[in-house]
Amino acid sequence: MPVEDWLPTTARAAGVERKLKAGETLFRLGDKTVGLYEVVAGRVRLGRVDRSGHETVIYVAGAGETIAEASLFSPVYHCDAVASTEARVRLYPRSAVLAAMNDRKAAQAFAATLARQVMTLRTRLEQRNIRSARERVRHYLALNAGADGRSVALTGTLKEAAAELGLTHEAFYRTLAALERAGEIKRTGAKITLTRRRPV
Repeated sequence: MPVEDWLPTTARAAGVERKLKAGETLFRLGDKTVGLYEVVAGRVRLGRVDRSGHETVIYVAGAGETIAEASLFSPVYHCDAVASTEARVRLYPRSAVLAAMNDRKAAQAFAATLARQVMTLRTRLEQRNIRSARERVRHYLALNAGADGRSVALTGTLKEAAAELGLTHEAFYRTLAALERAGEIKRTGAKITLTRRRPV
């Protein structure tokens, strides 16, 4: 849900914009929280890096989405936020957002936003539990198909989509190629077309 749909004007007026270069860090796991962010342009990925240096992508946020909502109730950030592309973000200070929650409509709209995020997270957990790469990719494509039930427009790179699916980019590329050879999909640039509707 866009910020303007739930955050009152007074809180939005406290927002401060920042530009990020691709690969630039917005915040790191354990950094002191200052508030939540809206991605105004570009893409910002949330992730955690393990001891071996492998990054697990939790989510990739695009324009109009917010990140770090949990920062309103935590002293530190729980993951890293890194710009996947050149990006512009707007920080809404914690004090301004929490003060806005005194407005019942704003609080309810924010709660609805969080509820949708929980539903999305559950779907992604379900996806990660699908062991077959081919079935996982089929599930992902069916979930992300547009209104026609067949067209999937990738908003990020194939590498980012692979990371969100918990697959190596090589495994993702191979799976897409196999699905295309089998006639299940057609690929044109950043668009993937399912040759037939699949139930989710």
